Amino acid sequence: MRASASISLFAAGCLISACGGARSSAVRLSTANDPAPIARLMPSPSTVAWGYYDAAAIPVLRVKSGDIVEIGTLITSSPTRLEAAGVKPEAVEQSLRDIYTNVKTHGPGGHILTGPIYVEGADSGDVLEVRFRSIELAIPYAYNSFGRGSGFLPEDFAYSKTRIIPLDRATMTAHFSDSISIPLHPFFGSVGVAPPAAAGKINSAPPGIHAGNLDNKRLVAGTTLYIPIHTKGALLEIGDGHAGQGNGEVDITALETSLLGRVQLIVRKDLHLTWPRGETPTHWIAMGIDKDLTQATKIAVREAINFLVTMKGMTRDDAYMLTSVACDVEITELVDGTLGVHVMIPKSIFTK
Repeated sequence: MRASASISLFAAGCLISACGGARSSAVRLSTANDPAPIARLMPSPSTVAWGYYDAAAIPVLRVKSGDIVEIGTLITSSPTRLEAAGVKPEAVEQSLRDIYTNVKTHGPGGHILTGPIYVEGADSGDVLEVRFRSIELAIPYAYNSFGRGSGFLPEDFAYSKTRIIPLDRATMTAHFSDSISIPLHPFFGSVGVAPPAAAGKINSAPPGIHAGNLDNKRLVAGTTLYIPIHTKGALLEIGDGHAGQGNGEVDITALETSLLGRVQLIVRKDLHLTWPRGETPTHWIAMGIDKDLTQATKIAVREAINFLVTMKGMTRDDAYMLTSVACDVEITELVDGTLGVHVMIPKSIFTK
């Protein structure tokens, strides 16, 4: 992690160059003394990939390994649907209106992803380390909804419903009802790189080896995601902001909202991964993804064993045993086409 001086330089640059005026789509914020040049990338019709990851996509920003990017993401809904659910027209972000008006080609998925970001020096076989330096609320509301035929229980809810949920920045809680307040833990639901070129343009909904729509609620500010890279430049895209979420995301949405974050992007040529991996201050996170929940769980457990063998020097037998007695296997999400499972490996159990 960069020294704290980089953070203070960012704050000064933000106050002077970008935060005081209208949102600009892509601005480089840097000073001669800043060891990590900083860019600002906000969603606009020319800076988003709507509904896909694609190795042939044209990057909207180029950065160097180690750079910090301030990035904005938009709520995954339309102005029309938000207003129909009760959001006042003036509370709908203008950038969302602009994208729905001006971006004519999108899909096959529905997520509005900011990017792609080309990271210089990144290439197939490397790993992109994404450090979430900060993640903040961009608007004071979220929505949750389920639709006919979607979610984990479509047979029980054969209709659609949407709820607008106020967010309180001061208390960092969501006002679900007069008797229910939910603590907020904002994170980006979708953080991914381009898939292998042979895959073509892929749907933004199912997560995979490119990471993408992981919907892993553990990846809050102060954590790190490691993503295997499949094409030159990595072509990182970020979106699907969540103010909070339960494991499983069972009705197919979380506290869906717009976010503003700072991410540091580092090319790791010393790591070689098959599946994404996470890290928090207290745990390592092994991940598995598959259309079948059992297979997703097997992948996650094998990834945990592989981590313990390669990174901690354990035998496979001991790693399997340790995963059983000390690690937690959790369902990440059950609704994205491919299902996610992750294993939480506590750092505290290692005394050396």
